[in-house]
Amino acid sequence: MIIKGKVHKFGDDVNTDDIIAAKYLVSTDAKELGKHCLESIKPDFAAKVKFGDIIVGGKNFGCGSSREHAPLAIKGCGISAVIARSFAAIFFRNAINIGLPFLESEEVDKISDGDELEIDLNAGSIKNITRDTVYKTQAFPGFLQELVQAGGLMKYIRNRYCR
Repeated sequence: MIIKGKVHKFGDDVNTDDIIAAKYLVSTDAKELGKHCLESIKPDFAAKVKFGDIIVGGKNFGCGSSREHAPLAIKGCGISAVIARSFAAIFFRNAINIGLPFLESEEVDKISDGDELEIDLNAGSIKNITRDTVYKTQAFPGFLQELVQAGGLMKYIRNRYCR
């Protein structure tokens, strides 16, 4: 599976309150949540995202409260994947559940805001098209790729077992 998009760069310790503020948790509609994604850090973020773009963060991305709305807001605004040095465990699990690909890489400091990336989930590679460089990461397991293609865990289960 190949993902290609423009980078929106963030730093360390982006928490779930930063990703989607508590006042928006009255909705579970991904597109509605996406309109407010990361607005406390970059107020115009959601307006600048094009479908397929990629977030690159630092260490401990998605820390804070257990908020399923956080990866849902990211996906809802059009982001196709998140790359970070490391992820908080709860964000990691919630991202899997909604089918949002995430990759850990020590090379995030070499990626800049606005760079164009091409991620190969099968090979575990991140090609920085802007800088003509390739960074290695872990291959995204086939089962998780199936979850992403299905649109998340619940859709995967429905498609596979409830026909």
